Amino acid sequence: MNKFALLLATPLLVSNVLAADLLQVYREAIDNDATFSAAKSTLDAGREKTPQARAGLLPSLTLSGNTVWNDNDITLASGKLNTRFNSNSYTVALSQPLFRWQNWIAYDQSKIQVALAEANFTQARQDLILRVAQAYFDVIYAGENLKALQANKAAISQQLASAKKNFEVGTATITDTHEAQSRFDLATAQEIGAESDLEIKRRALQAIVGKEPGALAPPRKEAILSPPQPAEMNKWVAAAEKDSITVQVQQANADIATREVDRQRAGHYPTVDLVANVGENNGLSAGGISFTRITTEFQNIGVQVNVPLFQGGQVVSRQREASANRATAEANLEGAKRNSALAARQYYLGVVNGLAQVNAFKAAMVSSQSALESNKLGYEVGVRINIDVLNAENQVYVTRRDFAKAVLDTLMAQFRLKAAVGALGEADVEAVNALLDPSRAE
Repeated sequence: MNKFALLLATPLLVSNVLAADLLQVYREAIDNDATFSAAKSTLDAGREKTPQARAGLLPSLTLSGNTVWNDNDITLASGKLNTRFNSNSYTVALSQPLFRWQNWIAYDQSKIQVALAEANFTQARQDLILRVAQAYFDVIYAGENLKALQANKAAISQQLASAKKNFEVGTATITDTHEAQSRFDLATAQEIGAESDLEIKRRALQAIVGKEPGALAPPRKEAILSPPQPAEMNKWVAAAEKDSITVQVQQANADIATREVDRQRAGHYPTVDLVANVGENNGLSAGGISFTRITTEFQNIGVQVNVPLFQGGQVVSRQREASANRATAEANLEGAKRNSALAARQYYLGVVNGLAQVNAFKAAMVSSQSALESNKLGYEVGVRINIDVLNAENQVYVTRRDFAKAVLDTLMAQFRLKAAVGALGEADVEAVNALLDPSRAE
């Protein structure tokens, strides 16, 4: 599938350094995010499943030995005899499985378990991109919201000063001053809340990248958001049902559960092993009333067969348990497919509708600015009152803020749409990185 042209902005502050771009921050998160670090360790652990299972097919070699001090009192017809001696022995035992069907199944399972670990790690990497992107967007939007409120407050301040002056010269009523003062006080309260929200969002970004976030590199003014490619929603849905990481994980779980049924059924099968021993024993040998120290060396090799007959119903019970777990895994797989299809539809519509909203807000910004200029002119000639101008000014800054939110929401939907089909990766981050403008960082 073609890569989406996305739009992101966020930085990382390292004292006295320019704003970092998206790629830098993402790589900082790879190195410092605790959740992703745990995922890497989990992947390393999961890769050990195959060597562990392979061990069940390979020979095992053990060495055992002992030394025993013996102090024996022996009663004979002629009297008592005491023997004191030290006996020693050692054995080297070799066992090579010839037929253990459950071990072969476990080996097959281990390969799927490694694939499962890889899929979980891919999911963790996608989740990291989404978390970093969401943190970016939250900080950017919080900054845009604060700037809009500050600009609105500044405009209201000018209008308040104008209302006071007009009242003093008798060209306006005290009502205009009170209305402007009320709006100014409200804008001050909103500004305080926006500053707090921006600080919280910065701390959330810091928790991911492990460093203090600084100035944010905003989108380039000329950057244009692109629609989804392919443009057909059904193709995205089909891809999500097949390639979603969640579906891959549940498919692996279902395959493991299926093989577990076979592994438990193999508990009814006989096992065949090649066994060999070599060792030495030394101690005392009784001959009449005399004792002789004797050393025995031994070597033997053979085939050992074990046939399970009855184990209290344990094997049958475990087989039933495995069958139930398989049914659970298959149901979870079907649920994953449905949820992935739903997510693909949701985020596809989020992108398409978001692009329409962005275009609508672009037009709204032009019209709201025109409305503001008209209201100012009308106020000057007496056909508009002060509250009309205040409302028009507020609408301009609200529209700008909502435009920024529409852009960021659309970008997030694009990221999530790619993640829904299991295609979100560093290449997407690099593509977005080209759309940022660090020179405009604030």
